[in-house]
Amino acid sequence: MKKILPLAFLLISGWVWCQSGFRLKVNGEVSTPLELSLADLSKMPRKKASLKDKDGSIHVYTGVSVQEILAEAGVPSGKELHGEHLSKYLLAKCTDGYQVLFSLAELEASITDKNIIVADTVDGKPLPESKGPLRIIAEGEKKPARSSYQLESLIIGQIKK
Repeated sequence: MKKILPLAFLLISGWVWCQSGFRLKVNGEVSTPLELSLADLSKMPRKKASLKDKDGSIHVYTGVSVQEILAEAGVPSGKELHGEHLSKYLLAKCTDGYQVLFSLAELEASITDKNIIVADTVDGKPLPESKGPLRIIAEGEKKPARSSYQLESLIIGQIKK
């Protein structure tokens, strides 16, 4: 038992250090590239989103609207989102190599009612280590395919001619 306790402490403290050093990167075609810590995200306005997982259970996630994060990075929205800006997209990248794509129009409240958040809690608890620290949640989609675990970066791109 005495040998297990120090090992458990090292594993837990290593996990906490990794989580505290985590930064969500927001870059690409943005006016202000960002690296947001979990503490930075916790200070931003919070939203909830429900998601039916593969097992059929409905979970309530809490986090920050993707639109709010992109506004901090200076991504066009509202009246600015027209013309060539409508060919811009968000690529969400995860640590396991999984990537999902959203058009900027899908994220714009003046165009659609979609609720897409970067979540850090599920059912009032932090995301499990194997699925966090962040998960992008696309509420209302029939399958949770774009609600991706271990989100690490949000990249804005544009389709070129």
